[in-house]
Amino acid sequence: MKKNKISFESYFWAADRIECPFELVNAFYDYAHLDFYKHTLGEAIIYSHKRKIYMQDHPGQIFVFYTAMSSFLKACYCLKVKSKKWQVKESADCESILHLASLTKEEYNNPFIVFQKAFAENTPDEFEFFLCEIVHLSLSPSAEEFDFDMMTPYLYLIKMLDASQLMRERGLQRIRKTVQAELTTE
Repeated sequence: MKKNKISFESYFWAADRIECPFELVNAFYDYAHLDFYKHTLGEAIIYSHKRKIYMQDHPGQIFVFYTAMSSFLKACYCLKVKSKKWQVKESADCESILHLASLTKEEYNNPFIVFQKAFAENTPDEFEFFLCEIVHLSLSPSAEEFDFDMMTPYLYLIKMLDASQLMRERGLQRIRKTVQAELTTE
């Protein structure tokens, strides 16, 4: 049976077709810094409530931001599945609450938990709808009321950004199969 691959559609912003979620995360942060993504997402949410247009001088930049974030979300969904075979390398315990960013201690120790929680709470389509609506509303000159929860996807997106950056900094390693060794000794 052939596995269906998710297209990350990275060619819109990275000029390459990237098929590995780990490579996509690297390209995502090579394209722009974590602070840029957090700032742009926060500003888009703020402008979705205003009668002003976000990035009025360069509205095309918000479209590129949208395509990069959409690719990032697809990679995060794949990372949720990859958590069974991969783990983040150990690091020194965080000495300050600032090291945690938006993550709990448990999420800091195992960033894959963030992806599992996020996609247990919202489907990939719901995250995509959230991104689309935020971009649409931030580029609209009129303030509109919306009848969906914006905070939950926003908070999970921030957590996924922090978790993926942490994974990139600390590196990954395959989980060794110790289960087989334990079964042969019994």
